[in-house]
Amino acid sequence: MRVLPLCLLSFAAAPAHADVFTFETPSENVQCSVGLEAGASDILCTIIEIDGPSPYPRPANCVEDWGHDFGMTDRGVVTMYCQPLDRSRDGFDRAEYGVTGEFGGFTCTSSTSGLECRNEDGHGFFLSRSVQRVF
Repeated sequence: MRVLPLCLLSFAAAPAHADVFTFETPSENVQCSVGLEAGASDILCTIIEIDGPSPYPRPANCVEDWGHDFGMTDRGVVTMYCQPLDRSRDGFDRAEYGVTGEFGGFTCTSSTSGLECRNEDGHGFFLSRSVQRVF
C-alpha cells in the first residue's frame, strides 16, 4: 500500500490554527476535508452521487439533503449531517485507488470499491455510490 503524500504531518509546537487539507477519490464522487491541530483532528466526507439507502433514517426535522455528509473526530462515533449538498467537483488532491493515508487520528483507504475511514476508536464509515455504511 502507498501512503498519501499529505499524510505525514508532524507538529513541532502547538499550532495557532488548524491545518486543513482536502482529498477525493479518483471518481470524484467522494470528497473529504481533514482538520488537524495539536491533539485533535476531524474529518468530513461528502458522497455526491448515491444509489443505496442511508445507514440511518432521515431525522424528522431534516429538510435539507440527507445521507451525503459523514463526519467524525479522532475519537468517538460517526455523525451524519443534514445540510445542503455541495456538488462541486474540483480543488481536491487525488487519493488514488490502493492508497492508504494516516493523518491525525484517522486512517483512510481508497479502493475501487469505495473509501473507508476509521478513527482511533475503530469507528468509521465506508462510502461508495451503492453502499454507505457506518460502524
